[in-house]
Amino acid sequence: MSQGTLAITGATGFVGQTLVRLALDGGWHVRALTRSPQVSKDGLSWINGSLEDPASLAELVRGSDAVIHVAGVVNASNRAGFAKGNIEGTRAVVDAANNEGIPRFIHVSSLSAREPALSNYGWSKAEAESLVANSMLDWTMVRPPAIYGPGDKDMLDLFKMAQRGFVLLPPAGRLSVIEVSDLARLLLALVDNPETVGKVYDADDSRVGGWSHVEFGRAIGEAVGKRVTTLSMPRGFVSFGAKLDRLFRGNGAKLTTDRAAYFCHPDWVIDEKRRVPPQIWVPEVETCAGLRETAKAYRKAGWL
Repeated sequence: MSQGTLAITGATGFVGQTLVRLALDGGWHVRALTRSPQVSKDGLSWINGSLEDPASLAELVRGSDAVIHVAGVVNASNRAGFAKGNIEGTRAVVDAANNEGIPRFIHVSSLSAREPALSNYGWSKAEAESLVANSMLDWTMVRPPAIYGPGDKDMLDLFKMAQRGFVLLPPAGRLSVIEVSDLARLLLALVDNPETVGKVYDADDSRVGGWSHVEFGRAIGEAVGKRVTTLSMPRGFVSFGAKLDRLFRGNGAKLTTDRAAYFCHPDWVIDEKRRVPPQIWVPEVETCAGLRETAKAYRKAGWL
């Protein structure tokens, strides 16, 4: 039996693909935004358009029970690029939901939003949060930490290094992580829960205090079957590495100067006061097992 209809942005991305799959498995009908032709599936309606096209956004959200806004820019060449993708894009989706009378709005932010001065990305996500918080929608926001899982390309370089027996890391610090299917299950759990309206949640793998950079690097090594050497790089080296990555990979660079700025921050552990109440959601994927499955998926795809 159908649970209703969800309108999802970012459905063709890493998080969005998993969210769509789990929503369909859970009996939801999904309306999903796309810029290019996609494979048809039962229960899935693709809406051609983009965040810059108000008509396609109106079509996307019309008749839905809730909007889950996943789409965003994680890598841009300048501040304006982040503003366009994360601030103006969010404004457009909020406006579409308001105009079509769809009050329930789940917004995927980022833990980086709590430190907006560190990076253009964090600044843009914080500004997007403000737009949502000041809207008349029945909103709930989630601030994920580092997200990993099958299909993710942002952490792929770490797995490739581990395969060679070493992992280069930022300066000493700690981070929280979450597996992509756990994040997707959380987003779905929020939709029909009125107790979560007006709340901002942090979510992770339930590891209190998070992982040190070294611990996480070694866990990736174990996932690929290697005992790795971890090398914590000084901030200046990380910034220099970002410039080299830009030089060699251009717009495909994973370590940008903007990312280098927040990677070097020592504390990306979630706020325990913002943890999702266990009666609403708890993570199901143990991180070391999740990392092994991620490595297995990388190998199957020929990426590793």
